[in-house]
Amino acid sequence: MKLKNLIYISSILLFFFSFDVSKAENIAFIDLNKIFDNSEAGKKIIKQVKDKQKKNLDELKKMQKKFDTDKEKIIAQKNVLSEEDFKSKIIKLENDFKEYNKKIRENNSNLTNFQLKARGEFYNYLTPILESYAKENSISLILKRENILIGKTNLDISKNILEIFNKKIKTIKVN
Repeated sequence: MKLKNLIYISSILLFFFSFDVSKAENIAFIDLNKIFDNSEAGKKIIKQVKDKQKKNLDELKKMQKKFDTDKEKIIAQKNVLSEEDFKSKIIKLENDFKEYNKKIRENNSNLTNFQLKARGEFYNYLTPILESYAKENSISLILKRENILIGKTNLDISKNILEIFNKKIKTIKVN
């Protein structure tokens, strides 16, 4: 872990020492989260994620309800069932619970993968817009806002890029 941090810090320092800011024609920064959260396409992706979350939650609630009902039935039948039948029902209930937990992990994994893929697709559409904007406005370097400690607000091109992005990209299809 310490070696990773050392390498990371060294590469950042090397970048800053090798990059003479005074020679840069123009520098700007962008808030990628602002673009994603406020663009029409980004809002549609966010809605898709929320819909998937709701669908997953509804499915898991149904499974949980069935699980709880089955558990109550088994407990109610404890004194009526033979020990062997009771044990087999408990084993089935445990397997159902394992299946429930497996479904939770699977849904979470699928949702995370969808979010990562959606963000990736979003940035694939955003990159050419940034390249074009940088070329048209003679910008040599565009940095992510998250990586800037202090910067003049006039260097923030997020609003301009958001307007251009909304004009060009209405929706992004994520498979």
